[in-house]
Amino acid sequence: MSDGKRIGLLGGSFNPAHQGHLHISRAALDRLKLDELWWMVSPQNPLKHALGMADFKSRIQSAKELVDDPRIIVSGIEHEMRTIYTVDTLEALKKKFPEHRFVWLMGADNLRQIPKWRGWQRIFRMVPIAIFPRPSYSRRALAGKASRRFNRFRIKAARAPRLANMRAPAWVFLRTQPNTTSATRIRAKLAQDETK
Repeated sequence: MSDGKRIGLLGGSFNPAHQGHLHISRAALDRLKLDELWWMVSPQNPLKHALGMADFKSRIQSAKELVDDPRIIVSGIEHEMRTIYTVDTLEALKKKFPEHRFVWLMGADNLRQIPKWRGWQRIFRMVPIAIFPRPSYSRRALAGKASRRFNRFRIKAARAPRLANMRAPAWVFLRTQPNTTSATRIRAKLAQDETK
């Protein structure tokens, strides 16, 4: 990895990785003018139950099999750094790669629930954030606690290509065509197929 890259970070369980992840990633690479995008496969999301969670290696493998763009890098870096919480992961990444410019990516569903995350206000102050629509979440998320708290740091979508170079807090809501793929529905279908 060369110096000074603009890198999007997409964290998640990837249980399993699916077309929705690819959809957001392609949009982020294009709209935010990123050099790379890292899929950070979480060893275990502290807000999700371990029951029904595929093992870490399987989730990494499913992500690698799906990725079709050399700029998207599947990473187990949280596992390597032994971080569980996003705030700790971001702090560790900024120390490990001080030359890179990171942008945190998330869906509107996570914008709605980020006030439940440890150190959520610090996350907004550490790195610029790009939010992507999720069906049935976007409107409520944009009226939610985090949006209201950091409303004056929201930038217009036209400025999104400069987001990686902006000083946090700075965030953008990118109106892209939402992808309705859901890992929950994929798991339910797989479980249903197994019982047939």
